[in-house]
Amino acid sequence: MAKKTSRPTIDFAAYQARIRNQFTGLNYNDPASWPPLPRYLLCFVVTAAVVAALWFVWLSAVDDELISEKAKEVQLRQDYTSKLAQAVNLEALRKQREQVQQYVTQLEKQLPSKSEMDALLSDINQAGLGRSLQFELFRPGQVIVKDYYAELPIAVKVTGQYHDMGAFAADIANLSRIVTLNNIVITPMKDGNLVMDATAKTFRYLDNEEIALQRKTAAAGAKK
Repeated sequence: MAKKTSRPTIDFAAYQARIRNQFTGLNYNDPASWPPLPRYLLCFVVTAAVVAALWFVWLSAVDDELISEKAKEVQLRQDYTSKLAQAVNLEALRKQREQVQQYVTQLEKQLPSKSEMDALLSDINQAGLGRSLQFELFRPGQVIVKDYYAELPIAVKVTGQYHDMGAFAADIANLSRIVTLNNIVITPMKDGNLVMDATAKTFRYLDNEEIALQRKTAAAGAKK
């Protein structure tokens, strides 16, 4: 008869005991003195923690970049839609631009130059005298320089009949140059006439020196 060979048996209890013994009495201040198993396990845990931390940081950066790129995509889509609409309506926009330029040119022709202001003031005065109004006050004020034009306020006080004042206002509106009546106050007098206090405003071009000064002032303000 053939002899039966005995198989080696593994003592799991003893093996588990040896493992437990490696984790007993560990000096946490000196991991280098630990037995191999806990030492390798510690290295694995530290490595996994470092990898997880780096992975989290990388994912956070990628997530922020993704959000930024999505915002850019939305903006680019809006820009594309806007430019596409402009491209479709390009011809209509060109015609509108030409119309606006023509309108601006017409308005510019109604603005006197600096040398023409005296003649315009004379026209305003003559408009009142031509309607039999008496000027109690006709005093040009301080010129107010705007971005592209200068504004001249004129304090006006006239006396006369109601219809004459209405005709005077209409004459002012029909002048070839732009003149507006503002802050109008009409007061009756005992003799039946009326007194009208108003501020007439007219406008003119800026001359080259004033334009240069405006640009210099704007540049200085931008630097601040």
